[in-house]
Amino acid sequence: MKHALLVLATACALPPAPALAETVALVGGNVVDLDGKAPLRDAVVLIEDERIQAIGSRASTPVPPDAKVIAMDGKWLIPGLMNMHVHLALNLPGASRIYNETPDSMVLRSLDNAQKSLKSGVTTIRLTGSDAGVDFTLKRAIDAGLFDGPRIHTAGSSIVATGGHGKTEVNGAAEFSRAVREQVKAGATWIKLGISGGISDTHGDIGASPFTDAELTTAIEVAHRNGVKVTGHSGSPIASDAAIDAGIDAFEHGYFLTPQVLKKMKLKGVWFIPTIVVSQSGAKEFYRKIGSPPWYLHRVDSVGKAHIQALRDAISNGVSIALGTDQYPYEPNEGTTATVREAEIYVDAGMTPAQALRSATIEPARMLGVDNEVGVLKPGYYADIVALDADPIADIAALRTIGFVMKGGKVIRDDRIQP
Repeated sequence: MKHALLVLATACALPPAPALAETVALVGGNVVDLDGKAPLRDAVVLIEDERIQAIGSRASTPVPPDAKVIAMDGKWLIPGLMNMHVHLALNLPGASRIYNETPDSMVLRSLDNAQKSLKSGVTTIRLTGSDAGVDFTLKRAIDAGLFDGPRIHTAGSSIVATGGHGKTEVNGAAEFSRAVREQVKAGATWIKLGISGGISDTHGDIGASPFTDAELTTAIEVAHRNGVKVTGHSGSPIASDAAIDAGIDAFEHGYFLTPQVLKKMKLKGVWFIPTIVVSQSGAKEFYRKIGSPPWYLHRVDSVGKAHIQALRDAISNGVSIALGTDQYPYEPNEGTTATVREAEIYVDAGMTPAQALRSATIEPARMLGVDNEVGVLKPGYYADIVALDADPIADIAALRTIGFVMKGGKVIRDDRIQP
């Protein structure tokens, strides 16, 4: 296994294999509309070269005679789900914690978790803190077609002041500037700053604001000058308020965000990625599985009530929300996956099912700046498609019935086919 990282890095340097020109037709499904219009019933979706070629009713959309036909009768078709807060090599405090893990082991664990995430219906992810450059290696390998996996956007290694919540510890504006440039050079499409403490920290206050103004403004300015957006891990309204003034683009978690900060986020167009599942009761199954210590569980409980109220306030104030979980996208959570449960809690907190579905599809695509390629089912877009047994606009719990997953026109999962 010691050569795993080298093998991946070498293989993913190869050019992608040429895509097959086969036409695929999904026939008989109901295509869900994310803009409030009625669904297109008994539809035909034609796919060629990874992208949707045409969508229309069966009566008006002829299927080419040489097309591969996949029956979708009675199914509801939605865009592939998107999860904007993922750690594929998650390694939390607990009995199962891995110490002194090598990059070889980390990249193999990440690949396994990426493939499980894709099979669960999540076709695009954003990584919000990785180690040893394994995220960049994994992304290149998946992009090259070497392995199946979600489309990856990554923030590289999280940058923090010494002692903060993250891996790359620096001090002073000059060091922050260099750290940002190094992550961009390595391939980061976002920069993540740990602007406050975190639940998994063994020290410090979750609500603390350890950055100086110069550190914060410099890091954000350098990222923006390189065309890269910035997100902040934040449990602190004080740190969040300062970061908004410095021009930050998004916040992760937001455990203690106040209505005043949320209104400012709405005014400035700052995105919110709630990861609400990690502080609510459904995550306790996961924490028990990994053997989380009592101090960690206490910190989770200490933020749970404030966190759900912050989400309710964000929804009522119209803050732009993109779904993210912090748990693995496929991780079991109250009878479904963490991704689906996250969307369900959004509805519990005040969203309509349509808004919750948008938070897992078109809204993340807008946040990432790829809403001309993914997030909706339209001609010219990637054929990232999930099939459900029921209409999610009527009941968001329909997401629990995912049984078919396609990424770029390739069938990843079809529960109707017996192994």
